[in-house]
Amino acid sequence: MTTSEFTVDAVSEVADVRSRYVRDRAVFVEGARMTEILRFLGASDADLERLRHVSDGLRNDPTLPFRKSRNGRFCLDPVERRARRLEFQPFVLSKEEDFVRHDSGELRVFEEVRDDLQQNTAFQALLAFKFLVIEDVAMAHRPYLDYASPQWICTLFNLRTVTDARLRGEPALEGVHSDGVDHTMTTLLGSTNMTDDSAATFIHDMREANAARWHEADPGLLLGEERHRHFLDTLLLVDHERKHSVSPVIAVDPERPATRDMLIFFTRKPAGPGHVSHAHDSLRPHPDLPMTTVLPSLADLAGTAGEHVLAGVDHRAG
Repeated sequence: MTTSEFTVDAVSEVADVRSRYVRDRAVFVEGARMTEILRFLGASDADLERLRHVSDGLRNDPTLPFRKSRNGRFCLDPVERRARRLEFQPFVLSKEEDFVRHDSGELRVFEEVRDDLQQNTAFQALLAFKFLVIEDVAMAHRPYLDYASPQWICTLFNLRTVTDARLRGEPALEGVHSDGVDHTMTTLLGSTNMTDDSAATFIHDMREANAARWHEADPGLLLGEERHRHFLDTLLLVDHERKHSVSPVIAVDPERPATRDMLIFFTRKPAGPGHVSHAHDSLRPHPDLPMTTVLPSLADLAGTAGEHVLAGVDHRAG
């Protein structure tokens, strides 16, 4: 395959994911397909391998005893076509944002993601991929977000959910919920000792009751089910149009811990006055952990050779 043919093929792959996302308001991308897309977007094989193990450096979660975590904030800037690391801020999600849990509305302070993740070319390619899929997609607006702003805030979580003899790991202890954002993306990094039927993600109509357990939800409001099984299996959701829930992590061998490692990308417009996160939504760069990376457009990637790939893509449908 020539370079031109490979470019057209890779752009076609991304354009297909985007078209399905626009049409269905949710899209699942298998890990093998994601691997090739990320390579096209600049991920090195060495960094893809490093990404599998980055969760080994996670710290205790501030509110969930069965979870290890780190987080970080990034600005996705379509004007400058760059993603850049933002300064630390505490994190909060509220009941008003369809997130009902014992720590709803509580300011949580997470350990920060470090250069081993943010400088990884595979991670940077994931940021670029998400932006290629979501840019200019019309969606239901959330209250008190600044939709006049061109910038997006992406809060990134690196999470390890653990089931052991003492605790059962719940990837979504809150039950049916939304994440208080515009677009959610979840990517599997790996698992150990986890049964094949663990951690199923159920996609629900917005009419489903918040906090309903995954197995208690109304089957008439169930829109889909996906399961992250393989490295880089990825799910994207229009967060204010689709709720979701996740079943527990179950150990194959109950005598050994089971783990599930994920990257979670919460992306929304900046918070305006009246929003619970307004005081914790700085756009200032991180003073100690700077990072910037390019956010290409589909048109830039396609070039002349791939223009026909984009001709049928409706960039604003929904």
